Amino acid sequence: MTDDKPLDRLVYELKERAKELNCLYNVQELLNNPETTFDQKCALLVREIPAGWQYPDVCEAVITLGGKIYRSAEFNETSWNQRAVIQVQDDVIGEIYVYYTEERPPEDEGPFLKEERKLIDTIAEQIGLHILHNRLRKVFREQETLEDEKKSEWWVVLDLLRRTDPKLLIRISRKMIIYLYLKDVKEAAGLLNQFAPTLSESYQYNGETNRPYPAQTAELSDRVIEEVFITANKYLSEEEILANIQNWIKEDRSGFLVDILVNPGSSLEAIISAIERYHHLVSQGLELSTSREKWFRVSLIRRILNDQPDYIEIAKKYIRVDDFSDFIQHIIYPLSSHGKLGGKSSGLFLAEQIIKSTSQDNELLQDVRTPKTWYLTSDGIFYFMRYNNLEDIVEQKYRTVEQVRQEYAYIINLFKSSPLPPEIIKGLSIALDDFGDVPLIVRSSSLLEDRSGASFAGKYKSLYIANQGSKEERLSALTDAITEVYASMFGPDPLDYRSKQGLLDYHEEMGIMIQEVVGKRIGDYYFPAYAGVAFSSNEFPWSSRIKRSDGLARLVPGLGTRAVDRVDNDYPIMVAPGQPGLRVNVTADEIIRY
Repeated sequence: MTDDKPLDRLVYELKERAKELNCLYNVQELLNNPETTFDQKCALLVREIPAGWQYPDVCEAVITLGGKIYRSAEFNETSWNQRAVIQVQDDVIGEIYVYYTEERPPEDEGPFLKEERKLIDTIAEQIGLHILHNRLRKVFREQETLEDEKKSEWWVVLDLLRRTDPKLLIRISRKMIIYLYLKDVKEAAGLLNQFAPTLSESYQYNGETNRPYPAQTAELSDRVIEEVFITANKYLSEEEILANIQNWIKEDRSGFLVDILVNPGSSLEAIISAIERYHHLVSQGLELSTSREKWFRVSLIRRILNDQPDYIEIAKKYIRVDDFSDFIQHIIYPLSSHGKLGGKSSGLFLAEQIIKSTSQDNELLQDVRTPKTWYLTSDGIFYFMRYNNLEDIVEQKYRTVEQVRQEYAYIINLFKSSPLPPEIIKGLSIALDDFGDVPLIVRSSSLLEDRSGASFAGKYKSLYIANQGSKEERLSALTDAITEVYASMFGPDPLDYRSKQGLLDYHEEMGIMIQEVVGKRIGDYYFPAYAGVAFSSNEFPWSSRIKRSDGLARLVPGLGTRAVDRVDNDYPIMVAPGQPGLRVNVTADEIIRY
């Protein structure tokens, strides 16, 4: 498609969406046809699939399933292809490939559109569901032919799992063995050694060290599985057995989140999609064990918020997995992002959760509100720099402070004249619709900021924008402020501060917080009654009775800029929260002035 006229482009995109929908409808119709065998359905599918792609005349499809290969035609496979796996109960049983036999212009994924990625994934999912449905239907038909004998409900569930998902049955059997072992069932130790032989007496400490245990198979046979539940039936009530099986089946459905979080290559988009899927399953009754819920919680904190041990130690006490569900809807991130939110953003989120969890017991906290906030991930700055070929600026931190100071104005101008990537612009546009026309502040949130021992207070920029005028004008002002905050990462003050703190060699990234300015309109102005900054450690005691642990708060009327950027004619109020009665201003003149 080469015509860039907006109307022509829109019509073209609508036609493409219509092709994709027609392809999906035809796939569903083929799968639902009761008069064809499954082999016939696969043969028809590979001929139908190419019609949904942008260039059907040079498009071919291949399905591999159960050792069989179905092709739309004989052709030479090329590197211009899309692949999707076919899964049943989280087991990969086949693949779908879509090939272009001739080169085509680059799009979102090689020559393929991002909508085509969704289409091939959906087709693969439909085939997997169709296979699962057929398996279950076969089981139910067989069940109906069985003699009408009285079986426990949990035994019926196990029988169903044996036929449809034997791997899940093995996992549940292992959990049951451990459950019985922890309840001091004497037979459980012998069962446990069937898949954990290291617990048997022959593997106990024998005086030798540094010798590995002999390798043993950890698979459970049908005989052992049956023995496990015969033992369970001997010592547990039917209700207890059924409840445990149901909980373990539900918990097993959260395995996808484990796969995403343990994979260091998982993008932020994949993690957010997994969180949304998990939240949906929770609404359907998914329950997690205490240990798994804690693992999820800590993994999400480390991956999205902050990986500092002292932060995690506090955060895991107050942040729940459910707290991420609404939060992630306000994150703007580049494609394939692996960034975090940065110190200031993660600190604000943690503070909000602490206040929420403690407000019921503290009346003073019940009216505390957090301003509406949107977040840009920390790696957005490097996507911006790569998008505009600005990678050489990363060398600034190893220049002298004098060189950095001389070149800083040029860097600011260079950043402010460079556009943000389109996916960031799209996210900012959505954020502006959410904010409305209230004044905004664009705040830095670097990875090194607001960490233990290095606050970076006032080192990076925070910029206020009026957020008035047309949508285009507001978006332009917002992007201009963001690029200037990005540029401040290479300013002389923060680089000098990093050098003095021994942090110059640490990898630094710049996240962004966009917040509404809370205040009231006063004539032509808009500002809060007061603002301030607080430190947990007081480095400026004005009395020998003040300890470092008493902290420091600096309050100013109006906006909080002067709380960190101090000038001579300010009128701040200084307070040590641990010793609020020890005033910094004690003479009558000082009290009147401040």
